[in-house]
Amino acid sequence: MKKFNKLVIASHNKGKIAEIREMLAPFEIEFCSAAELNLPDVEETGTTFEENSRLKAITLAKASGLPCLADDSGLCVNALNGRPGVYSARYAPNRDFDKGMDLLLKEIAESGSTDRGAYFACVMSLAMPNEDCKVFEGRVEGQIAIEKSGSGGFGYDPVFIPDGYDKTFGHFSAEEKALVSHRGRAFAKLMEYLTSL
Repeated sequence: MKKFNKLVIASHNKGKIAEIREMLAPFEIEFCSAAELNLPDVEETGTTFEENSRLKAITLAKASGLPCLADDSGLCVNALNGRPGVYSARYAPNRDFDKGMDLLLKEIAESGSTDRGAYFACVMSLAMPNEDCKVFEGRVEGQIAIEKSGSGGFGYDPVFIPDGYDKTFGHFSAEEKALVSHRGRAFAKLMEYLTSL
């Protein structure tokens, strides 16, 4: 991380910002969010997590003149043919994830499918103001719970049970989640890259 003395987190999502801040905490680097710099939300016009992640990172690196770390992530559910996917945030009515989880559970029930398989995907992009951009991907497989459980995390965490566990991400501590989550896995690849510089 010696290459940077300041980094912008390209997000206005308080839960996501807090999670990334926690991951960055061990490193001696000053970081701030797009919200703190009053940078606008970047419209996610891509059709993949990578397209949206790169778009946000490059746009805000140029706007701020600083290195920028962007993340695009979402939940892909087998019974819903991969939805909500890149539209995970917009799938939740008014970005209210409690209502979004209710809608998700209702749609799975109405689909008639017994397949509750799902995965969380995350693509992190690190962009320089000159548009040089590196991409790191993480993914965690799991199942959709029958009902919401746990109050930790954010987004769809209370309905996602990662493989190898019998509890949702809503019951994980931040440290536990960072070890197995899609964002944690993408972040580990990013750290590997930065320490190799």
